[in-house]
Amino acid sequence: MIKNKTKGISNLFSKIKNLRLGGRVKLIFALLSFGFALYLLISLLLFFILGKSDQSALSITIHDILSDPNNTIHNIGGKSGIYLGDYLINRYLGLSSFGLVYFFVLIGFLALGGKKRFLIRSVKLMLIMAWSSITLGYLFVAFYENSNFFPGGAYGLYYSQLMNGVIGKLGTFLVLVITAMIFFIYEFDNFPDLLKEAMERVIDFFSYSFQRTINFFKSLSFKKVKKDSLASEVSNNEADIVMEEDVIDDSTFSQKPITETFETHHEFESYVQTPVREHVEMDTVPTRPFNETDYESVHIPIHNSAPVAEEEGLSLEVTEMIQEEQVGELDHTEIEDYDPTLDLSSYRFPGLDLLRKFDSQTNIVTNEELQENKERIVETLRNYNIEIKSIKATTGPTITLYEIIPAPGVRINKIKNLENDIALSLAALGIRIIAPIPGKGTIGIEVPNQKAQIVSMREIIGSKKFSESSYDLPIAFGKTISNEVYMVDLAKMPHILVAGATGQGKSVGLNAMITSLLYKKHPSQLKFVFVDPKKVELSLYSLIENHFLAKMEDEEEPIITDVQKVKNTLNSVCIEMDNRYDLLKNAHARNIKEYNKKFVERKLNPEKGHHYLPYIVVIVDEFADLIMTAGKEIESPIARIAQLARAVGIHMIIATQRPSANIITGPIKANFPARVAFKVASMVDSRTILDAPGANQLIGKGDMLIQTGSEMTRVQCAFIDTPEVEELVEFIGEQRGYPTAFFLPEYKDESSQMADDTDLDNRDELFEEAARLLIMNQVGSTSAIQRKFSIGYNRAGRIMDQLEYAGVVGPNEGSKARKVLIPDETNLEMLLQSL
Repeated sequence: MIKNKTKGISNLFSKIKNLRLGGRVKLIFALLSFGFALYLLISLLLFFILGKSDQSALSITIHDILSDPNNTIHNIGGKSGIYLGDYLINRYLGLSSFGLVYFFVLIGFLALGGKKRFLIRSVKLMLIMAWSSITLGYLFVAFYENSNFFPGGAYGLYYSQLMNGVIGKLGTFLVLVITAMIFFIYEFDNFPDLLKEAMERVIDFFSYSFQRTINFFKSLSFKKVKKDSLASEVSNNEADIVMEEDVIDDSTFSQKPITETFETHHEFESYVQTPVREHVEMDTVPTRPFNETDYESVHIPIHNSAPVAEEEGLSLEVTEMIQEEQVGELDHTEIEDYDPTLDLSSYRFPGLDLLRKFDSQTNIVTNEELQENKERIVETLRNYNIEIKSIKATTGPTITLYEIIPAPGVRINKIKNLENDIALSLAALGIRIIAPIPGKGTIGIEVPNQKAQIVSMREIIGSKKFSESSYDLPIAFGKTISNEVYMVDLAKMPHILVAGATGQGKSVGLNAMITSLLYKKHPSQLKFVFVDPKKVELSLYSLIENHFLAKMEDEEEPIITDVQKVKNTLNSVCIEMDNRYDLLKNAHARNIKEYNKKFVERKLNPEKGHHYLPYIVVIVDEFADLIMTAGKEIESPIARIAQLARAVGIHMIIATQRPSANIITGPIKANFPARVAFKVASMVDSRTILDAPGANQLIGKGDMLIQTGSEMTRVQCAFIDTPEVEELVEFIGEQRGYPTAFFLPEYKDESSQMADDTDLDNRDELFEEAARLLIMNQVGSTSAIQRKFSIGYNRAGRIMDQLEYAGVVGPNEGSKARKVLIPDETNLEMLLQSL
C-alpha cells in the first residue's frame, strides 16, 4: 500500500511537470484560490471566536506592531485577518460571509477545468448569502446593541429594518419564509410533498388539541352538576340508609334483565312505586356474599322515552341505546405500488439543450437534380432495350430512392446486372439496386445525393415518435430513405452485432445507441457494462459510474479495458443471469417484465431475496481484438449470454471493425439476429455480416444497413459529437447518484478459487464474522451467510469451505445444514489465535 501511494504521488508530480504553460498558469491560479479560501476561513473563524479580544488591534498600525512587541494579536491571520473579519462580518454580510470561502473554492476548481455551471452556482450562493444576512439581522436585532459581533452584519440590519418600516415585522417574516420555500421548491423536487405532509400533521395536531380541550371543559361542567345533585340527595335523605326487606336473588339479578322479572310494564312501575315497609338500623343489615355483578351497570330498556317520575324528588336519567353506524363493505386499503425510482427521486432527465442544433437543411435535393437523374436512368435502361412503365423518387437525408416498374416481359436480373452502368451514367459514388423491393412489386435504385444532409441527434431525440414510444429499451438509429425516424426495441431484438470499416461511423453509432437509452431510462431501470480494449472510445461514460454503470465489486475502473478483467466480467454477467433465473423461478415469472411487475405490486417478499431487476446492456467494442487475444475464453460467455439472457433483461451490443469469418463465428451469428453494417471494403465482408451483399456499396459517414430478421433497411445514422456526449454525461454525473456502482456477482478462476478455499493465510475478510454468526446460531448454512452480509452465493460458499478447512463446521451433508463443531465463542477465539 505504501508503494502504491508513493507511486501515485510520483505520477502526480510527473503530470504537473509535463503540463504546458497554459496548464501551469491554471494550476498556479487554482492554488492561489484554494490558499486564499483557507486563509479567509481561518481568519473569519478566529474573528468569530476571539473578536472581542482583538477589537483594540483594529487601531494598531504596522509601525506599532514592529516597535512594541506587547501589541499582541490573537488572530493568527494577523492584522489583515482581523480587518477581513471586521469588514465582512460586522460591516457587510455577517455570518453569511463564510459563503465567500465556498466561492473561492469554486474558482479554484474552475481553473482546474472542473465541472461547469459555475455561473449558476455563484448566483445561487450570492442569493443565499443575501437572504441569510437579512434573516440574521431580523432575528438578532437585540444582539446588535451590546456586542462587538453582528450576526447579520450592517447589511442585514439595515435591510431588515428597512423592510420592517415598509411592510412591518409580520410582512418581513412572511417574505423571508416564502422566499426560502420558493428556493427549496426550485432546488428539491420532493419538497412540495414534504411540505404538504408537514402541513397536514400540524393541522391534525391542532385539531386533536382543540378537541381534547373541549372535552376537558365538558367533563368539568358535568362533575360540578353531579356534585350539586349528590349534595341535595344527602340532605333530603338525612343520611339514613334504607334497605329492602326482600332481597333479590343473585342468580336472578345476574342472569335475567329486570324487565323480564315482571310480566307487564305496569307491574314494574307498581313495584318501583311500592312504599318502604320499615327502617332498618345499620347494625341489623342482613349480609350476603359479595358478587361481581353488584358493580356491573345494568341497562334498563324503557318503551317510552319520557322521564320516569319517582318519589322524594329522585330523577332517573335514562340513556338511549347507541346504534352503531354500518358500512356497506369492509374498507380494504390497497398498499401503494413500489416505485424503484424513489431512491433517486430528484433525478432529472437530460434536456434537448445538451445536444447540438444544426441549421435547417430541408429540400437539399433540388427538382433539377431529381429530373436529371431520372432522365439518365431511363436513358441508360433504353440503351439496353429495357422499357419502364413508371418511375417514382423518394428523397432522404443522404440517399434518393428511385422506384421503377419495368414493362411486361423484362427480366429483373437484366436490370440488376446494369448496376455499374447506371453508376457510371450518374457519376455517383456507388448505387445499390433492390430487385424487387419486398412487398411493393417495384425495383429500387438507390442513388446518393450530391449534398448530404446531417441528421442530428437532437432532431431524433426531439421527435414525437421517440418521445411517445413505449419501448422497454428504445434505440433511435437515425432516419430512413423516406426521412422517417428509425427506432427499434433492444428488449425484443435482443442483441445487436455492429460491424464496419474504420472511420465509417461505428463509434458514432454506438454513442447514438447509448444516448437514446440515457434519455429514456431512469438509473434504477438500466445499467451498462462497458468493455473497451482501446481504452478511449467509452472512457467518457466513467462520470456516470454511480448512476448507470455496473462492474465487479473489486474493480477500480468502471470501464473494463484489461483482457483478463473482461473475461471475469463476462463470466460475472453469466452468474448474474443464473441468479436472475433462480429469482424468476421462485416468483413463477417467465421474463423480467412479469417479475418486475409482481415486485412493483408488492407480491414478492424482499426478505426472500427478491429485488427490482434493472435491465443490463453489455457493450463490447473492438470485439476482434478480444477474440485474437483470448479466443474461446471470451467467445464462450458471450455465446451463453446471447443464447439465454434475453428473458432476464440482459442484452449485448458487440462492435468490430474486422468482420471476418474467424471473428464473427457461427455461434455469434446464430445468436445475433439483429445486425448493423456500416461501409465495408468488400462483398465478402458484407456477406459475413449480413449474409447478403450491399454493405460494400454504402457511401460511408454514417450510412448503414440494419437487418432485423429477413428485413433490411438503409438508415442514415444520427450524428452526435464528442462535446455533446461530454455535456450529457456531465449533466447526469453532477446529480446525486447511488453510493456505488451496480455490483455484479464475484467471479474468480477455478485455479485461484481452489487455492483460496484451502489457504487460510488468505482468508476472506468476513471469515471471523461468519464464524461467529454460525456459532451463535449453531447452524452451518451458506444461505445464512449470504443473507446476513449481502454477498453473492459463490463468495459465501468459499467462506464456508474455509470454515470447514479451519475446523469450524463439518463437511457438506447434501441438503442438510452443516454441523457446527465449535460450541461457543471462547473456543472460537482460541482457534482464531492459533490460525
